[in-house]
Amino acid sequence: MLGKVRFRLPSAAQRIAAAGPLDGLPEPLRRAFEPGEDFHPLPEPGPHDWLAHHVETGQTFDQFLASGPRTPQPGRNVLYLQPLGDFPVRQSPGLDQLRRFAAAFFMLSVRLLPPVDPASTRITQRRNPWTGHVQWLTGDLLELLRRQMPADAFALLGITMTDLYPEPSWNFVFGQAWVSQRVGVYSFARYDPEFYGQPRRSDWMQLLLRRSIKVLAHETAHMFGLAHCIWYRCLMNGSNHLEESDARPLHLCPVDLRKLHWSIGFDIAERYRRLLAFYRSAGFEDQARWVERRLAHLEGRAAGR
Repeated sequence: MLGKVRFRLPSAAQRIAAAGPLDGLPEPLRRAFEPGEDFHPLPEPGPHDWLAHHVETGQTFDQFLASGPRTPQPGRNVLYLQPLGDFPVRQSPGLDQLRRFAAAFFMLSVRLLPPVDPASTRITQRRNPWTGHVQWLTGDLLELLRRQMPADAFALLGITMTDLYPEPSWNFVFGQAWVSQRVGVYSFARYDPEFYGQPRRSDWMQLLLRRSIKVLAHETAHMFGLAHCIWYRCLMNGSNHLEESDARPLHLCPVDLRKLHWSIGFDIAERYRRLLAFYRSAGFEDQARWVERRLAHLEGRAAGR
């Protein structure tokens, strides 16, 4: 059982300093990395939350640079999505939706590979004694992905609707990555309320998509060297349970946005515009309004004009 730890919330000055010095940056970048009113500090963690059980000191922008993070390079700058097993229509997030979101979020080329059926390979599987669902062993899947890494890949990400487990003593895991090998595997199975025997509400497909893109972006960002965030409510906050994961926003805070921008070098306003188009198409109106406010802030105008 995880032990309780004491977490001290960072001060406002510490949060601002974590993004690094902004003097000398072009005006649009300086605006992008200033919190303004669109980013909120974390609340005190509840007894079952991530920060109540994990020691997190935070990763500033300067610490990120000092860690020597990997960056996309010419000839090795494509993100690949590898579906593992079936993605039934109207029971799974749309594969092209996942691809389009990842391309907008990371501003990189994202390619969808043909599905692979791990059941036809030497992947260890079991039936979970509590849920009765089939599970695949993550280590076997990661080794499969490592062997199939395309030459131009920055990272290869396995995605599946089958439940996962990392070792026999564990009940399950949402996903696992070998960051040094640039491969990861993530399951969306437990993001469907029906997995737990709960009724599906009318917008459950939208809920499934939101949860799926959130974990896809969070875990892929780790591939770029981004650690868990303690500075603001942020996509990179750690989570211990589904309720805590649902509370995370879909956006990066100023500290983590600066890290990802340094790694990839995208146009921040164009990134927000592409994300805005995706959120509108997916019906994520709350996130679309947030992006509209950030674009207005970047452009020095009032939101909605």
